[in-house]
Amino acid sequence: MNMQVADVTAPPPPRSLKQMQLSVIMMRDILLKTMFRRNVEIVSDVSKAICLPVAVTQELIDMARQQNFLEATGTLHANAGNEIGFRLTDTGKTHALNMLGQSEYYGAIPVPLKVYSEQVKRQSIRNIRITREHLTGAMQDLLLPDELLDHLGPAVGAGRSILMYGPPGNGKSSISNGIRDALGDRIFVPRAIEYEGHVITVYDPIVHSRAEEQVENPASLRRATNRYDTRYVLCDRPTVITGGELSLSMLDLVYNPVARTYQAPLQLKSTGGLFIVDDLGRQAEPPQSLINRWIVPLEESKDILALQSGEKFEVPFDTLVIFSTNFHPNQIFDKAALRRIFYKIRIDGPNQADYLKIFAMVARKKDLPLDEPTLIYLMKDLYPTIGNVYANYQPGFLIDQIISICEFEDIPYQMSPELMDRAWANMFVRDEQIEH
Repeated sequence: MNMQVADVTAPPPPRSLKQMQLSVIMMRDILLKTMFRRNVEIVSDVSKAICLPVAVTQELIDMARQQNFLEATGTLHANAGNEIGFRLTDTGKTHALNMLGQSEYYGAIPVPLKVYSEQVKRQSIRNIRITREHLTGAMQDLLLPDELLDHLGPAVGAGRSILMYGPPGNGKSSISNGIRDALGDRIFVPRAIEYEGHVITVYDPIVHSRAEEQVENPASLRRATNRYDTRYVLCDRPTVITGGELSLSMLDLVYNPVARTYQAPLQLKSTGGLFIVDDLGRQAEPPQSLINRWIVPLEESKDILALQSGEKFEVPFDTLVIFSTNFHPNQIFDKAALRRIFYKIRIDGPNQADYLKIFAMVARKKDLPLDEPTLIYLMKDLYPTIGNVYANYQPGFLIDQIISICEFEDIPYQMSPELMDRAWANMFVRDEQIEH
């Protein structure tokens, strides 16, 4: 049965150990390590710790009891619905310690990679339908020309790859953030996935924004957590933003030699969402090398990762990749690389009329009264000194400078040519030689 949570088909909870598609030995060992590390004894507490339904957890506990790793405490816990407690035997403690020596991973039972791949399809970024209204609503603080939205909308809706290029300071980063806000829905992120017995942690509180869920009513017959597999976390569609710090090694599995587990690379954490490469061309790696790393994922919707042993395996690649650069694409890519980026969108500065609209909009938001003579002075005297080249960031920059000056001088917020001169002086650095 398909269940809908936040308009995305939820992963159904497993009903038995057979449904898990995992080694029962691996699951048993994670159970024992979790009970040892977290000191949990009651079945309902254990089920929360390993993120399995109570019935499936009980199956695991019964198996561990038959193998003499667990024993009943013989105590009824009144505050837990009179549940019987279970604890590790001496044999169980020894085994748990041995298994922790092999891998420190405990807690949520991982989701098999092939099972997770099916969930990725159910909540694909390419299933999203973005309308002009969605996009303009998410970018209401930006004044974007209709022509730009004409190109941007279909690009986002396709969920493929976008290259935004143009002069700095014209909102490429803000547009990327607006695209993120336009997505608006939620997906299920696995706490960890499993491949060939290896555990790869995926859910990352730094990257993933956990959605607030309805508080359960203890008296309810149908508990909310029964609606989907709690090995997943319901999150807003993820957004990973990288800049000049991005390196090719960040796109590889991260192996923890102490815990003997893997952590998902950035692009796997961004599955179902956005991966934004800001300031492309500022990284230590050449842009062409970075793009070459993305060729297979962008074309085939799959990525190839490598284990410590060198063994390679496929993972789903379901991410809207947005590259943003101040360089002209022909300067940093060859034609083959450019061909593989589905949408190339130039982001230019505003014309004078749009610039003044942005200026008025920002001034109104920041309670700075407009002054027509000052604006005429700005347009007729100051901008000609830089060839009348306007950028989207400039109105906000100048207004913030004027507000700071007014606060320092302890005068009401106001505009004047003299204040504008002081603000303008901070927007640019004079081209001059400095003696060392």
